Amino acid sequence: MNIKTKLLGTVAGGALLAGACMANAEEITVGYFLEWPMPFQYAKVKGTYDEELGVTVNWVSFGAGTAMSAAMASGDVQLSVSQGVPPFVVATSAGQDLQILDVAVSYSENDNCVVRSELEIDKESADELAGKKVAVPLGTAAHYNFLNQMNHFGVDIGTMEVVDMEPADGAAAISQGVVDMACGWGGALRRMQEHGNILLTGAEKEELGILVFDVTSGPAGWVAENSELVSAFLRVTAEANAMWADEANHAEMLPVIAKDAGMDEDATVATMATFVFPTVEDQLSAKWLGGGAQSFMKGVADVFVDAGSIDGALDSYESAVNIGPLSAASGSWTLWNCLRPVWAGGWHRHAVRHRWGLPNRIGSSCRNWISTQSRCVSACRMAAPFRRSRMWACTLKRASC
Repeated sequence: MNIKTKLLGTVAGGALLAGACMANAEEITVGYFLEWPMPFQYAKVKGTYDEELGVTVNWVSFGAGTAMSAAMASGDVQLSVSQGVPPFVVATSAGQDLQILDVAVSYSENDNCVVRSELEIDKESADELAGKKVAVPLGTAAHYNFLNQMNHFGVDIGTMEVVDMEPADGAAAISQGVVDMACGWGGALRRMQEHGNILLTGAEKEELGILVFDVTSGPAGWVAENSELVSAFLRVTAEANAMWADEANHAEMLPVIAKDAGMDEDATVATMATFVFPTVEDQLSAKWLGGGAQSFMKGVADVFVDAGSIDGALDSYESAVNIGPLSAASGSWTLWNCLRPVWAGGWHRHAVRHRWGLPNRIGSSCRNWISTQSRCVSACRMAAPFRRSRMWACTLKRASC
């Protein structure tokens, strides 16, 4: 079975089942990765998603983004957190109707290929990789990374023995000397580097245009039918990211995230230090979901086509990005983070009496933001006692902001 057959076999059958099975209104299932620590896991463990969405959120871990695509196609999973862009592109190029909903994380330093130490091959002698055996999780960000690096070094992939292995298996294989090179991410990548060296740093890859980022994704039909639920999910994720951005919260969040990721705290810190979690505003900018991600997906697809990994690319991936739920969540997320510093002081109880006079503890940018939203505030009676979920729903549904 060649690489193309393997990739198409993963998604073709599942694509026919997309939308056939959906979670009922009482619960949803979300996919994620172990050994891939992210701020959302704090909210996951604390039950914040269940509370804010008003449904039971079940979580299931996967070994690769291609498996996430298959699970979403069958209806077993409704949302996937931190799915790599390449497996998303493979699925959508094959006809699966998935949509990107946010940018989960950027991590050029945490996805790479490692060459076994005994070979003593580095970027100056990379041409010696011709004919070598390499473990690659096909159809993933690591696969895209591998193709681009070999192309950069002029190594003919046709001469190599490429074995489809999930990162954890690739790490074990390189440690045992079964393969000459292995590609992966997260905890598996750290274990690989105990037995070898990388060829290019994250910064060097970015200079070559090899970007690495993950997304939150979901079936387009299900997202359309549950847009408010999706908005609430993305808002909770954004709040967790904002909480992690403040180092004062690390002591509280780190043990929870590490345990849920199946890692020790030192490894969790080291991994998350290589991550960037874009703000909602950044995600909606031209760099990401405002056009950059769509162009990048087209480039990824073309690389896979040239390598013979998939049959063809879509003419455009514009329809594969849906910023509606994230845009809807952004207003509530911004307001809550503006007001959070004074929430504990009980200022909300006196909102009517003080005609929404804003205390000095709210920064000037937040005061300006709320001032521009005064019509929405009035329309939604937001001077009433704060109940977060209902208040946000009021903001989004009943005010024309």
